[in-house]
Amino acid sequence: MSYTYKRVLAIALDSIGIGEAPDAARFDDVGADTLGHIGKFFDGKLHLPNLARIGLGNIRADDPIMGVPPAEPAEGCFGKMTITSHGNDSLDGHWEMMCLPVRFEMATFPDGFPQHIVDDLERFSGRKVIVNKPYSGTEVIHDYGEHQMATGDLILYTSGDSVLQIAAHEDVIPVDELYRICEYARTLINGPEIVMGRVIARPYVGPDKDHFTRTSNRHDYGLEPIKPTVLDFLNEAGYDVLAVGKTNDIFSGHGITKGWRNKSNMDGMDHVDEAMASDFTGLCFTNLVDFDAMYGHRRNAQGDGEALMAFDERLGHVMDNMHDDDLLLITADHGNDPTYKGTDHTREYVPILAYSPGMPNPGTSLGIRDTASDMGATILDNFGVEGNGEGTSFLEQIS
Repeated sequence: MSYTYKRVLAIALDSIGIGEAPDAARFDDVGADTLGHIGKFFDGKLHLPNLARIGLGNIRADDPIMGVPPAEPAEGCFGKMTITSHGNDSLDGHWEMMCLPVRFEMATFPDGFPQHIVDDLERFSGRKVIVNKPYSGTEVIHDYGEHQMATGDLILYTSGDSVLQIAAHEDVIPVDELYRICEYARTLINGPEIVMGRVIARPYVGPDKDHFTRTSNRHDYGLEPIKPTVLDFLNEAGYDVLAVGKTNDIFSGHGITKGWRNKSNMDGMDHVDEAMASDFTGLCFTNLVDFDAMYGHRRNAQGDGEALMAFDERLGHVMDNMHDDDLLLITADHGNDPTYKGTDHTREYVPILAYSPGMPNPGTSLGIRDTASDMGATILDNFGVEGNGEGTSFLEQIS
């Protein structure tokens, strides 16, 4: 095996975009700016010293993120990437990072799912389906959770993305039963007539509408990757591929040699520490979903900023324990501006930060990358593994 960096630690800060993308108007997202608006919300008190020192502020030197000044010089390399996939869901962003941009339109249902989907779900589950329209996940359990507890019905809802979500109280519909129903729902939207990105099981607990909370037993059922990804290419070449968080779900386990599920961002960082304590050779790909699920969709800028600061503190521990032949890549899959209208993802550029204690050329700008597949192409290039031609490696700039 031949490589420049023995271990690549890729961390996706789910939904932490860095300003409106060139095609933001197509998504009605002009003006969205997740990081910029969080910085303004905190009025200069967004304290991210470790992200700043590796170049987060340098990406926006001409339009500074309040509280995150450019580093002089940066200890890492920095830039931003363009998401080119047709959709704006986590699956689109993560697949594109791993050199499988989604170049077809996945179905969305702004008026609710067709009746035959509802009928099939009711027939399979033996339960009635209610709601069946776009809804905020927290609002739908507030408005219909008590009814669901009393009747045992299934709360079916969606969003602006290509997702089918089913919510149920854990004391009324056991998690294993909800999973079986969602696994069946996945079979209904695999094509050819309807192709959707994800089915999400959304269990919740609590005594009443004012105290319902969604649990960490969430489970995503993604569309099976339609072609091999970076994960497959690395696995087939004999490298380790570790997955932390919903990464395993997004890729349906393809190419992954070991995975951990997360209860929270901090639990995810515990798993990163566990991975770093092992002697693996290859990729550890982490998704931290709280930024998106807990704060972005709930339009909670305070929580989003606090979660970023908590991550930054843990990032310092990761950096302190890196070896000279470790490479850290930090990015995101899309935006989810907590100050923006609605509750859906926002179409934005995503940051790309690269850091290694042994990096010979820190402070290098990676510019604006044409596609998030450049990250995957760089990982493949690092390990000398041939891919599918998607993306342009920036390995020479960081090694």
